[in-house]
Amino acid sequence: MSHAPVLTVLWESDVTETGDGVWSGDGRPLLPASGFAAVTSWDLRPEGLCSGEACVPVRERQRLEPEAGMIDLTEAAALLDRPVVTDHEAGVVAVGAARAERRRALIDREAPGFTLPDLDGTPRTLADLQGRTTVLVTFSSWCGCRYDLPGWQQLADELADDGLSVVAVAFDQDPEDVRPFTEGVSLPVLIDSAHLLSELYAISNVPTVVWIDADGKVARPNTPAFGTDTFVDFHGVPAGPHLDNIRQWVRTGEVADTGEPTTTDIDLTDDEVTARLLFRIGAYLVKAGRAEEGAERLRQATELAPLDFTVARAAMPLTGRDPFGEEFLALYDDWIAAGSPYHGLNPDAGRYRAG
Repeated sequence: MSHAPVLTVLWESDVTETGDGVWSGDGRPLLPASGFAAVTSWDLRPEGLCSGEACVPVRERQRLEPEAGMIDLTEAAALLDRPVVTDHEAGVVAVGAARAERRRALIDREAPGFTLPDLDGTPRTLADLQGRTTVLVTFSSWCGCRYDLPGWQQLADELADDGLSVVAVAFDQDPEDVRPFTEGVSLPVLIDSAHLLSELYAISNVPTVVWIDADGKVARPNTPAFGTDTFVDFHGVPAGPHLDNIRQWVRTGEVADTGEPTTTDIDLTDDEVTARLLFRIGAYLVKAGRAEEGAERLRQATELAPLDFTVARAAMPLTGRDPFGEEFLALYDDWIAAGSPYHGLNPDAGRYRAG
């Protein structure tokens, strides 16, 4: 076994600094069976790798369990169809959500469930927060859309008796960065420090809005939309038409025809998935006081997804750069020049103004 730093596992949005994980001589992360089950909720049984009643067959058990009682995290991730980035030098392994979850959202239109903390650290689930109709809004303190929460609150109040629930999720590391923008807002506001929703729903920019119906189906996939016209002079996309479409959907069940994205339009590339895991590692290292190491991983993530705001712009405040400054304006102009690429519906792409 090598003497790399303590093995830290980033499993989706959970962080576990293991006391019994080790690195093999060739740099593979190994966990004892009990530790593996605690971190992942999966365990190795005679019938395969199992969680509850679900089991995945293991054809080459020696690869998964190279030493008695020790499970190779990278092999387990492959069996579970989960992306993984192993950073032996930093002592960190990041394992993403199962690809099937994103496929269900993008192709089968089944909204993936999730559990995230609110601003006070209380875990909240999508199922607990859903109304008869649900509008999921992602935003961030590093985006001007942080000022849109009152607009979403107003819409939620207006349509409360019609069964609308608005759930806001911030792609931020620290709830205190978000709290000032929630004054007077009673909407549930959750913190997604791992950008889990960015992976589950293939979100590449904020604000992104997803409509979810009473059956948990995605009624309208990812759409860049605003809750107010605070910065309409900058981006050129008014909030009113999208808000009116929500009103129509909630009151009549009718979804306005905005076109249908192809799988190519909405799914993440392999590089974008890897970028999200590298971002997760970088953010963890910065928070752990290892700023230089974290900055390098964030740089690598940005190189893989240079026009993905949930990676490139989100990395700016983590590395002491201004997410509202000249670097952001250059990123924004590059995005416009590339045709405003977006995973999902972007019916207003031609309206966006250069910075």
